[in-house]
Amino acid sequence: MAVIGLGRFGGSLPTELMRRGWDVLGIDRSEARVQRHADLLTHAATGDCTDDEVLRQLGVHELSSAVVAIGSDIEASIPTTSNLLDAEVPKVWAKAVSRQHGRILERLGAHHVVLPEHEMGERVAHLVTGRMLDFVEFDEDYAMAKTLAPTVATGRPLGVSAVRSRYGVTVVGIKRPGEQVTYATAETVVEPGDVLIVSGRIRAVERFADLP
Repeated sequence: MAVIGLGRFGGSLPTELMRRGWDVLGIDRSEARVQRHADLLTHAATGDCTDDEVLRQLGVHELSSAVVAIGSDIEASIPTTSNLLDAEVPKVWAKAVSRQHGRILERLGAHHVVLPEHEMGERVAHLVTGRMLDFVEFDEDYAMAKTLAPTVATGRPLGVSAVRSRYGVTVVGIKRPGEQVTYATAETVVEPGDVLIVSGRIRAVERFADLP
């Protein structure tokens, strides 16, 4: 995998990727940044990836995936993403700094577009304004959340409390104090103090998490 752009976002990716068994080629126009991260990377190179010849010389077109971690320099982000797509890299992830930037990357054909700052802002907003313990948005209108079990769901099996039909969310997991997370079934009896992992439309998840 190639990570192009070794700033704050791109510089944090290699450690986790390599922990998961990936070989990582890190590329940046700044030699100082490349040197700073060289020990964390399988391979490191200095180069301007807005030049498709640089990508070819580095062999990026032979890799299965690439992350364009260039954010603030939109004039570099867009042609770099375009070059990767022209080289037919199977999976191209691209960081965007705004929704407009993200739409441009999507129109180019980027397979995945991420807006780290925006997504983190939404996540924190959900956590500080309600009873959620965690929140992850998976699609434009779909999310998964971790929340304390509301009273309406406790004391009865999930099949009886009918959480899905009444509130529009699916309880996919349950964590009791001092225990590991387990899958939830229709026979699972929710007890006060349990933490539920629920999924569904964002508004439905928000309403369920706000129940007393």
